[in-house]
Amino acid sequence: MPETNSFPLIGDKFPELKVQTTHGMKNLPGDYKGKYFVLFSHPADFTPVCTTEFYSFAKHYEDFKKLNCELIGLSIDQVFSHIKWTEWIKENLKQEIQFPIIADHGVVAKTMGMVHPGKGASTVRAVFVVDTEGIIRIILFYPQEIGRNMEEILRIVKILQISDKNKVAIPANWPNSELVGDHVIVPPATDIKTAQERLKSKDHECYDWWLCHKPLKE
Repeated sequence: MPETNSFPLIGDKFPELKVQTTHGMKNLPGDYKGKYFVLFSHPADFTPVCTTEFYSFAKHYEDFKKLNCELIGLSIDQVFSHIKWTEWIKENLKQEIQFPIIADHGVVAKTMGMVHPGKGASTVRAVFVVDTEGIIRIILFYPQEIGRNMEEILRIVKILQISDKNKVAIPANWPNSELVGDHVIVPPATDIKTAQERLKSKDHECYDWWLCHKPLKE
């Protein structure tokens, strides 16, 4: 029988892990309580696509911080390799890596399902978005050969916070939805009375009682 991959799912508590990073030892998720964090793995240091990703993550780091969100990188490389690689990026690309990078010996990667049998021994490009209570909210996996879009990951953090705060759903391609523009989705009615009243409300617009939208009021 093939080995079954098992890892925490959306809605699960992030497992408690003690990790070695370029910023010293850290406890996940405890050290980030009260903050969002994005844990992202990369296949290896000193590789082309990973270098473009770290450069881009670093360029957007202040944008993540404005959303009360921290970044944490990871690969199955020694901490010495991480330190030398970040030095190389600063010296050659003029960009400082301000967030920590986990030097994983395989424990985190195995726990979080970051190593996939068909993609070799290195981690795939995994992304775990964790909220202020240590709950995993979004999981993304990319193969080693495909770099991630940092603007999308930043958008993900923003819309999670908007959805939680305003108790609304977020349409495709928000804030540029082809159907509703920059509006947000009103949760569908769950009883006949509300469904009948939904179309009469002046607080939102509707295509039908189950598809209503309204401007975001932050």
